Amino acid sequence: MIGIPRRWTDPASAKTPDNPVSLAEAARVWAKIGWLSFGGPAGQIALMHRELVKQRRWISDARFLHALSYCMLLPGPEAQQLAIYIGWLMHRTVGGVIAGTLFVLPGVIVIGVLSWLYATYQQLPAVTAIFFGLKAAVLAVVVEAVLRLGRRALKNRVMIAIAAAAFVALYFFKVPFPLVILGAALIGIAGRHWRPTSFPAPPSTATLAQSDYLIDRRIARGELTQTTRSLRRSGVVLVVCLVLWFGPVLGAMLFFGRDSVFTQQGAFFAQAALVTFGGAYAVLAYVAQRAVDTYAWLSPGEMLDGLALAETTPGPLIMVVQYVAFIAAFRHPGGLSPYAAGVLGSLLTTWVTFVPCFLWIFLGAPYVEALRSNRTLSAALSAITAAVVGVILNLSVWFAVHTVFHTVQMQTISLVRVDVPQWRSVDLTALTLSTCALLAMLYFKLGMGWTLFGSAVLGAGIWTFFHGG
Repeated sequence: MIGIPRRWTDPASAKTPDNPVSLAEAARVWAKIGWLSFGGPAGQIALMHRELVKQRRWISDARFLHALSYCMLLPGPEAQQLAIYIGWLMHRTVGGVIAGTLFVLPGVIVIGVLSWLYATYQQLPAVTAIFFGLKAAVLAVVVEAVLRLGRRALKNRVMIAIAAAAFVALYFFKVPFPLVILGAALIGIAGRHWRPTSFPAPPSTATLAQSDYLIDRRIARGELTQTTRSLRRSGVVLVVCLVLWFGPVLGAMLFFGRDSVFTQQGAFFAQAALVTFGGAYAVLAYVAQRAVDTYAWLSPGEMLDGLALAETTPGPLIMVVQYVAFIAAFRHPGGLSPYAAGVLGSLLTTWVTFVPCFLWIFLGAPYVEALRSNRTLSAALSAITAAVVGVILNLSVWFAVHTVFHTVQMQTISLVRVDVPQWRSVDLTALTLSTCALLAMLYFKLGMGWTLFGSAVLGAGIWTFFHGG
């Protein structure tokens, strides 16, 4: 359970480096994280940090942020890739598969059910009522994570300056995410030679051996052999993942034909999975434009409804592609029933969207782990880690503004482009719920689970009272 006294906490949280967590115990934790992963990437990263670093001490702050820095560079949802990375460190490939699958499975189930209901009834007021309070409470989780990550990652003025520069570049100037990360890496490489005291060397093996974090200590002992680089292993991973990724698309083409909606969806969303750098926000406009204008699968209003569903349900925001695919196949079923076509299209799209996430981690993680021993590259990753704090802060501010205000407009002044809320559109109920959730978690130290549950119940009651008629 969450938020209950320490003496009653989950046995998994009491594990020590000398008493490793079993695969079954880890699976239960990943399932819990999957069902509570609200709030987009900022909320999901916050949840994993709270569960895996603070409460269970599976992985240290430094290694958590090191993995996150790599995941931020990849196309696709960084939070799911981080789960795969940590699951892989814990229990090799099978652990990564379980962690990554359980991270998105709750979202697949929820979005699948909601897409079914939406295709049938078009309006889902009950869902809106239930998730209204959750969205406000997630803001508290995100704020807590930014504070906690900032304290641990920003250990000197240089790191603070890098994080601040990253936030300003993203939020005020809309600098492309890859350029921000590249700039941080160059600063780290240069700083390693010009100001080495601000970019400390990675911890030694002797230091890691004394760590009270499970993964760090096992690495120091040489127990995690999966972190060893191997060209043969890399080749096997590449071939297997490519077959798994594109095999279903080829199957749809052979069975339903090249012009079927299933083949179009498989090809389009497999391509989209390669360009989602910087998370889902960077590609949603592209997906929406193609789905609405090019393929005419759904209307602009229906696309917005799908985004609202994805933002308030567990799992990565890119889960909206499952909704898009369900509606498209439902309306172009071919020889199948509309509901069978919707399920098939949504599952195929989900498959081609998330399978590459496993490829990037299983292929690249051993090489990323090897970079920790290189002082120059370690300095670059330290700078990237500081920039990632600024990235999370940017996502947090974006999420807060869109949670508390109904109307947010982009304003441009010279090179500055910033989201400015319309103050009269403030949602006092959401603001109150978010404030109460912040007080509950930061001041009264209430567990996240109880905070989310309480906010969901209060939010549903308030929304129903004012909007339910």
